[in-house]
Amino acid sequence: MSRSEIALRAIGQAALGGVLLTAGAGHLTTQRKEFQAQVPSWFPVDPDKVVVVSGFAELALGAALLATWRQPARRLLGNAVAGFFVGVFPGNIAQFLERKDGFGLDTDRKRALRLLGQPALVAWALAATRPH
Repeated sequence: MSRSEIALRAIGQAALGGVLLTAGAGHLTTQRKEFQAQVPSWFPVDPDKVVVVSGFAELALGAALLATWRQPARRLLGNAVAGFFVGVFPGNIAQFLERKDGFGLDTDRKRALRLLGQPALVAWALAATRPH
């Protein structure tokens, strides 16, 4: 693997860490109501509690992405981040099916396009953290 590929993976990992830190902070502050739109109505836990817990999880995963650079821990962390994205995907599906507005996703088309973003996040987490 070339130095540029190694550097791109490191940049990708750090950028994903930044994205998760930003999203996690949003869960706990200014975007809390927006994130509640992604909690499925059938989920038996208070939406605000789900948003707070997922926000702390994102903060922890984001910080870990910025601090973990050695294998095999890096790969395991990437798998955990990918698993988190898979775990919250039902919320994105529920937002689409229940036609809940949030983050400017105020049409079926926008909510459907948002669904395409989750597999991209899973791929990003795996690609940025895989071994050289």
